[in-house]
Amino acid sequence: MNSFKLFFSIVPHGKGEKITRAAMESGCQGGTVLMGRSLARTNLAAILGLGENSKDIIMMLVENSVCESVKKAIEKAASRERRRFGELFSIGMDSLLKGGSFTENSAVLTEDAENAGNMEEGLMTGKNEMITVIVNKGYADDVMAAARRAGAGGGTVINARGTAKETDERFFGMHIVAEKEMLIMVVPAEKKDGVISAIRELKCLKEPGMGIAYSGQVEDFALLGKAK
Repeated sequence: MNSFKLFFSIVPHGKGEKITRAAMESGCQGGTVLMGRSLARTNLAAILGLGENSKDIIMMLVENSVCESVKKAIEKAASRERRRFGELFSIGMDSLLKGGSFTENSAVLTEDAENAGNMEEGLMTGKNEMITVIVNKGYADDVMAAARRAGAGGGTVINARGTAKETDERFFGMHIVAEKEMLIMVVPAEKKDGVISAIRELKCLKEPGMGIAYSGQVEDFALLGKAK
């Protein structure tokens, strides 16, 4: 069994501190809060400019021994917020570099609101995959549109940048590094191959260096907020 899990919590912007405080009070050592934006769950909503909001993405490395207590503390902290306030899921970590030491574990481990609700119920009861796609800035919406057509729900975009190589172009002695967008989606495991195939056909991923996509199994998934 993995010694650590990487918890992801995606909540409205400004609520990340509430989540991290609850997690730390229940045994988590800390986390990192990133700012991103949610993308609409349907192509129609995207066209109308609906369903896009600023988000806090909290990443927390949690020891296995306190994972359950941390999860319950986060769910309790969000229990009085509105319904579908946010999401919480985790991924098993196979290795950890911390404070100069390296640890490797022995085990490696829709077009309407009703359809969106059905997908969320499926995420909570079945096996899921987190698909991460990193593309040049401006292409995340195209990727999300293709993923929706293949059965994905919404996603969250984080602004990022690439890392320069010695051969990259320079301007006044500084490397010119393309701005990136990182798109995170959690989809039912049976939809993963279809989503990856749809993404692979996009022009923005045809050329070398234009982007990358990868996936990993989600161990837990829960919606945050009021139950009803």
